[in-house]
Amino acid sequence: MSPRLPKMIFAIVVLAAAGGFFVMFGPPKLMAKTESPDFCASCHMMQSQYEAWFHTGAHRGIKCIDCHLPHENIGAYYIWKSIDGMKDMVVFYSGSVPETITLSDHGEKVVQSNCIRCHETTVEKIDPERMCWQCHRWLQHSQAGDRLMN
Repeated sequence: MSPRLPKMIFAIVVLAAAGGFFVMFGPPKLMAKTESPDFCASCHMMQSQYEAWFHTGAHRGIKCIDCHLPHENIGAYYIWKSIDGMKDMVVFYSGSVPETITLSDHGEKVVQSNCIRCHETTVEKIDPERMCWQCHRWLQHSQAGDRLMN
């Protein structure tokens, strides 16, 4: 092991902690701002997803984070909020935005878990192995706009 590795790890941990404290105790309402759909849509790559969410029925009243972040515990929530936010920022600023934005395997598990969390009494009557959007295709961002056009 390189003698520099522990120092680098320590520096990364300190920077992450400082960033965390800044976000938690820094500018007023920064966390609330980063949890709003308007913030998610501030990247032009998310504009079509935002429009699809904005124009589709029942889910207009919830935020992006209600579906796309884990809600099992607060630690997992903020860890994945950080991971997803950093990943989105790197993809956006590196100019490597894919033409079609899709969920990762982890993202699919999170969304499925949140569908079940919100619709628990309904989904207990159906096959829990099937992804909710296999039947509810119009809830996918990419197809919600098609519904509006028809």
